[in-house]
Amino acid sequence: MSTFSQHNFKGEKALIRVDFNVPLDDKYNITDDTRITAAIPTIKKILNDGGSVILMSHLGRPKDGPTEKYSLKHLIKHISELLGGTTVLFANDCIGEQAYVTAGMLKAGEVLLLENLRFYKEEEKGDEAFAEKLSKLGDIYVNDAFGTAHRAHASTAVIAKFFPADKRMFGLLMESEVASAEKVLHQSQKPFTAIIGGAKVSDKILIIENLLERATDIIIGGGMAYTFMKAQGGKIGKSLCEDDRLDTAKDLLKKAEAKGVCIHLPSDSTIADKFDANAETAASPSNAIPDGWMGLDIGVMACDQFTNVIKRSKTILWNGPMGVFEMEKFQHGTKTIAEAVAAATQHGAFSLVGGGDSVAAVNQFGFADKVSYVSTGGGAMLEYFEGKTLPGIAAIKG
Repeated sequence: MSTFSQHNFKGEKALIRVDFNVPLDDKYNITDDTRITAAIPTIKKILNDGGSVILMSHLGRPKDGPTEKYSLKHLIKHISELLGGTTVLFANDCIGEQAYVTAGMLKAGEVLLLENLRFYKEEEKGDEAFAEKLSKLGDIYVNDAFGTAHRAHASTAVIAKFFPADKRMFGLLMESEVASAEKVLHQSQKPFTAIIGGAKVSDKILIIENLLERATDIIIGGGMAYTFMKAQGGKIGKSLCEDDRLDTAKDLLKKAEAKGVCIHLPSDSTIADKFDANAETAASPSNAIPDGWMGLDIGVMACDQFTNVIKRSKTILWNGPMGVFEMEKFQHGTKTIAEAVAAATQHGAFSLVGGGDSVAAVNQFGFADKVSYVSTGGGAMLEYFEGKTLPGIAAIKG
């Protein structure tokens, strides 16, 4: 494995796996270009070195081959603009004759975008013959798609074997994603606080178990907190609860106590009479929510309680919101956490925010540039912190 920053790409055709799986509206306009923007420094470095670039990505989940809705051609104009007006050529089939001919004729400083990899079922199956066909398009393979690093697909995990060790590497985005995750998981300074939110305990069991080995404090918010509350004998009204996970919640609390890890549950909640932006709201202890009411955000006391824990932390991992922050009445908790993480970062803590909803929250509330690192990979980051080996990372490291 070679390092991207030290490599000179002069005269080389770099085949880059990027994650351009961005949301489009019904007129095919990009509504959030975060993932494209994240890959631009890698592309620019290669072009500035005097190399050329072949971009490959998936878009959406096409079921039956090529469709207009999932064509990457909709991204050409925006990629070109982000690259300062560089012309972006397009191949209408990622392994078709046009792709090979255009790639073969690419000159230094030129960019070619291949059509959606997932128009071929072989991509998601990790088909070796398909990966080999893709590999013939470039001289060097660069994986810069952290968002798909947990998938054992042809373009992320299989293709690397067709390049020698010095011709396969992470791009700048992958390098920084892996370095940030490693810093939290293996080089964390104590106190280390993990903030885990979201709806379901079942989605977060593995990450909590793995963090029990590393964190000093684990803050639990969002809908999943009520499963813990009920497991401890609390009354939670009609709040979200996974009744089949009550024993799991009890078990996690016991394990934490045995390891000396402090689990913080919200002492109070903002409750509502229905799941609606215009619902009636009230404050309630989280373990004494009246029948017919549901907790949709952490309360004022919980905000203070969690803020105090976060502000004395040296390492912070945040995955998952504290409430239904998409509705204005229930965004106070998540916004307060964002403010606390930003304040702790300003005072020297290292903070990593990952997972779709947490990233959306720090962007929405204007704190993305006030934390140490915002991860582009939701599922990939979650699996990394669950302690799993990610195929896209293992393929490069060899």
